[in-house]
Amino acid sequence: MASTVLQVTIGAAPPPRLDKALARDVPDAAALSRTRLARLIAEGHVLRGSEPLTDPKARVAEGEVLRITVPEAEDSHIGPEDIPLEIVFEDADLVVVNKPAGMVVHPAPGSPGGTLVNALLHHFGGDLSGVGGAKRPGIVHRIDKDTSGLLVVAKSDRAHHGLAAQFEKHTAARSYRALCYGVPDTGDPRLRGIRGVSAEPGAVICVTTQLARHKTDRQRQAVFFGPGRHAVTRARVLERFGTPPALALLECRLETGRTHQIRVHMAHIGHGLVGDPVYGGRRKLAATAVSTDAAEAVRGFGRQALHAAELGFAHPVSGDWMAFEADLPGDMAALLDTLRA
Repeated sequence: MASTVLQVTIGAAPPPRLDKALARDVPDAAALSRTRLARLIAEGHVLRGSEPLTDPKARVAEGEVLRITVPEAEDSHIGPEDIPLEIVFEDADLVVVNKPAGMVVHPAPGSPGGTLVNALLHHFGGDLSGVGGAKRPGIVHRIDKDTSGLLVVAKSDRAHHGLAAQFEKHTAARSYRALCYGVPDTGDPRLRGIRGVSAEPGAVICVTTQLARHKTDRQRQAVFFGPGRHAVTRARVLERFGTPPALALLECRLETGRTHQIRVHMAHIGHGLVGDPVYGGRRKLAATAVSTDAAEAVRGFGRQALHAAELGFAHPVSGDWMAFEADLPGDMAALLDTLRA
């Protein structure tokens, strides 16, 4: 198997750890993350002279020259599958896809095949990122199985690192459309009395909490105000349905992108999403709020009414800002048409 050998000279005032020093001083063109470097260190691929450095905490000095052997990325154990994809944009470094509801992003024990990654492996052929040491599509963010919409995927190592950095720093822009029970109102005293909720200009409701696994149900996420991962969602009402209004179409913008974030935050403020079997609750519409047909359509909606409608990011190679939009899928569009009627 072919390998790439890099010579890295440690610069001035190096960090106290080998892995951090290499992460700083390895050329950007090598596209080696600190995680990947830590694995190379542990596997004995970083040498000082003829001595392997296998401790990521080892100290290095300014001016030292280290040699890193980067093995060629191995083929992924995940198999390609000829599954249709809606490609919104593609170039040599990345692809933007419009994922349908019902498709899992990455294989897992409960979903070993039929995933977006299986489809991308077939679509890409051999043109794949080798980040982590395996040739596979660079998944830098995900959306739930039953959420539809836009995802960007890296094809090259440099794109993978560049995109991952943007999602980590929350500079990528993501906007969703969601149909919820009730109508969130920044002037509602009940809403403003909920911990973590604040009002912002433009009738925007900001929800700021920590999210972590539920204490008793490990498949769910829950709101906390102590340990957990920082999560911020901003929502505003785009359209109201019913007399009096009983449902609302929301624009939800993510500052962070935690697992189930929008679903958990909307449930936290008492406006769970239509069709959400986990967080939506058993909400019932008032008999006179909407028509019989509309009420039946809401009850029969088979997934969370959530769609990743807009995605923006700086191209990880050119630096140009890129923005994409995806229309509502057929099931959500039909539900809204029924409500409007």
